[in-house]
Amino acid sequence: MTNDPRPLFARAAEQAAELIGSVRAEHLDGPTPCSEFDVRTLLSHLTGGTHRMAVVAEGGDAAAVRPFAEGVPDDGWTAAYDEGRTRAVKAWAADDLLDTVVRLPFGEMPGRAALSAYVLETVTHTWDLSEALGHPRARPGARRVRADRRPARAAGRTAGREHAVRHGPAGPRGRRRPRQAGGLARARAAQPSLTRAS
Repeated sequence: MTNDPRPLFARAAEQAAELIGSVRAEHLDGPTPCSEFDVRTLLSHLTGGTHRMAVVAEGGDAAAVRPFAEGVPDDGWTAAYDEGRTRAVKAWAADDLLDTVVRLPFGEMPGRAALSAYVLETVTHTWDLSEALGHPRARPGARRVRADRRPARAAGRTAGREHAVRHGPAGPRGRRRPRQAGGLARARAAQPSLTRAS
C-alpha cells in the first residue's frame, strides 16, 4: 500500500508520549514556541488532537470535537495522552479508511491526507514541547531515546505539499522560496496555517 501514514502517526504519537512523560509540574505554566500556548495548553492540544482524529476515523465530524482536552489534572497528562493516542491508532486500523473521504475543520480529504496532516501536527507540537522543556533528552544523564526521524521527514513532505497547494512553487508573493533545511523546518513553517484551523 502506498503512502500509508498510519505507522508514522503511531510512531510520532509514541515519541510525543515519551516526551510528555518527562513533563514535571513546574513546566506546566512555562512558555512554548506557540505564543498562544503555555506547556499545559500545548499538552491539552496534543491530547485533544488524538481524540479528534479518533472521532474522524470513527465516522464523526472533527469540527464537532474541541481540539483541546479539558478536565485533565496536572499529574494526568501522560495517561490522558496515552488514552487518546491508543484510541486514535486503533480507530485508524482499517485499510479502507485511508481512501475514505473525511471531514476536518480545514476541509474534506481522503483519510490518508487527513492522517498525514496530523503527523505534521504531532511532530511539530512535539518539537514545540521539546523546546519548551529545554530538550530533556539532550541533558547529561537524561535517558537516551533514539529519535525516529521518519515522522519528521514525512511531516516535512506534508508541509511542502501544503505550501505548494496554497501558494504554488513560487510562494505567496510569486518569489521562489529558498529551500529550508530539514523536515522539521518545513513542518514548523507550515504549522501556523494548520494550527489556526485546528
